[in-house]
Amino acid sequence: MNTNRSTEYAGSNAVNSSCFSPESMDKLKSIMYELKVEAGSCVYWEGDLADKLYYIKKGKVKCTKTNEDGKEFVLYLFREGDFMGQLDPYSDSRQSFTANATESCLIGVIQKSDLEALLWQQGDLALEFMKWMGLMHRTTQTKFRDLMLYGKPGALCSTMIRLANTFGKMTPEGILITEKMTNTDLADYIGAARESVNRMLGDWKREGIIDQRDGHLLIKNLAHLQDLCHCELCPKDICRL
Repeated sequence: MNTNRSTEYAGSNAVNSSCFSPESMDKLKSIMYELKVEAGSCVYWEGDLADKLYYIKKGKVKCTKTNEDGKEFVLYLFREGDFMGQLDPYSDSRQSFTANATESCLIGVIQKSDLEALLWQQGDLALEFMKWMGLMHRTTQTKFRDLMLYGKPGALCSTMIRLANTFGKMTPEGILITEKMTNTDLADYIGAARESVNRMLGDWKREGIIDQRDGHLLIKNLAHLQDLCHCELCPKDICRL
């Protein structure tokens, strides 16, 4: 296994709330109300009014985008400690994605009007919030870049790298992805057919780039995947699911 860059990428636990200081987090939590969402239920739909910010206290939520052909793309997988939602300066702004709970969730909800009042009063928090918005914008930008510029193989390589950053655990054999991902799941992340993902993963397995351990993906040569997708070695808080 080539480990020159792999050790830099395995097992990031970074979440986007790291943009905020403990004091700012306390202020944000003080204006939240709690929402319980069962697994399989929708937190918000694409096209809903974007007048709330959501903080995941417990559980996981995936955000998807559907194209004109009805194909669903998974753009984000948010988990405990993440903020999600779309807050634009326009009063009639709408959600660009649909957010579904993949497991039972406890979510803190902040009304846009309450957040705006708090940001007006707290200059430090306003600067941190701008940092968070910039982080989310760049994360979205890099995911669309991966989908559009390097084809399905490049997009799958990028997804594998993001998996390593989000759920990777370094082992003597390589980076073990602790979260189970089916080939159908991977296909949804890159907008491809499951058969295409089967073929690409099969090729990489024969080449010794990846393997499987008890149903979990094992990345044996992360550097090769980085080369295939022209990886720019983005920070882990950007290069994540």
